[in-house]
Amino acid sequence: MITLNMPKMGYSVKSGDSVCVEKRTPGRPRSEQARVSILRSTLKFLEKRGFSELTIESIAASANVGKATVYRWWPNKAALVADAFAHSAVDKLHFPDTGSLITDMSQQMRQLIQIFKSRRGRIVLAMLGAGQSDPSLLLAFRERFLKPRRAEAYATLQRAIDRGELPPDQDLNLLLDSLYGPIYMRFLLRHDALTDEFVNSLCRQVLGCIAATVKQPE
Repeated sequence: MITLNMPKMGYSVKSGDSVCVEKRTPGRPRSEQARVSILRSTLKFLEKRGFSELTIESIAASANVGKATVYRWWPNKAALVADAFAHSAVDKLHFPDTGSLITDMSQQMRQLIQIFKSRRGRIVLAMLGAGQSDPSLLLAFRERFLKPRRAEAYATLQRAIDRGELPPDQDLNLLLDSLYGPIYMRFLLRHDALTDEFVNSLCRQVLGCIAATVKQPE
């Protein structure tokens, strides 16, 4: 008896009068493993060779998957790169809940500058630089990295409002821009150092001034 295996189609065919069909179900664990492998391969490629040389074909080959597998999750290179960076940083960028707004924000912001100062910071620089001529890059960075972090920051600020640390009518977008804008300015222009002391002073100055305007109960 001769057995012909056809893995691409997911069939096993035996000689004779009968044909056995064995459907292969990819399953979530294998699918997730492939996704993580693609993200890791993308991050390694970016750290070694940079954004300009990255292609979907090169990442598919590095992750040992087909191009169709990559496109199953990401519509283009911009989305893949943004997700690869976000996936590598997300665990370190959660906001704590210590009961103090200044402590919560400063801890998260210090983690952010450590990432910006690492090799992964070069990926962000490349994305923001290339994004000036390719809007899809900036869109992917905003949607896949900034937006989830900002949503978590909103929750942190709302807890501070509930505790009475911030006024209830506080403009949360303006506040976040006031806190993170100086970080991105130093990161991009490099006119001064990104240090823990800088973050601590920034939080005290911005949040401390706002906290002073909160009316205390009589």
